[in-house]
Amino acid sequence: MMARLMIADDHQLFREGLRRLLPSDEFEVVADVGSGRDAIREARRHEPDLALLDVSMPGLNGVDTAREVMRVSPRTRVVVLTMHRDDPYIVEALRAGARGYVLKTQSVTELLAALRDVALGGVYVPQQYWRAVVESQQNSHEPSVDPLTPREREVLQLVAEGRTTKEIGATLNISFKTAESHRLRTMSKLGIHETASLVRYAIRRHMIEP
Repeated sequence: MMARLMIADDHQLFREGLRRLLPSDEFEVVADVGSGRDAIREARRHEPDLALLDVSMPGLNGVDTAREVMRVSPRTRVVVLTMHRDDPYIVEALRAGARGYVLKTQSVTELLAALRDVALGGVYVPQQYWRAVVESQQNSHEPSVDPLTPREREVLQLVAEGRTTKEIGATLNISFKTAESHRLRTMSKLGIHETASLVRYAIRRHMIEP
């Protein structure tokens, strides 16, 4: 049975190369996008079986994109693709609902194995990270509940990336006043009063890279 796949990565050359490597008798690429917001839009439109999402996308990271993709297309199973080898990134992605986690340093054979496993309803995590996943499930007190709404997380990431309030409004198609309101409410909820601390928070939550 052929799986309908969406690819989201901000490097076009990588996406084009990946499309050529996927067996055409197993995977039909129904969407090929370069940002998290485009991925959400295309997921709503196509409702793919699988979504392969890069973690480190500007504007909206892969973990938050995964949450929104599964919200607008509940039947879609997400596989996260990343350069990050750190355990917290894997745990965060799986807690967001991803069914697979693949490192970009892994082989094409391993990527295909992950896609096939997840397409059949399974879960794929590189063996060296199994212990971290098990321990995260045992530590029920971690991580603390995120107090932010999806929109506030979007604003937080954009602030942490150095966008001005005007730029944030334009990116999210909201007014300057609304963007500023989201920014102030985010800072209030987190008990943070300066941009530098927001950036550090975003890094700790794996929303942006250090």
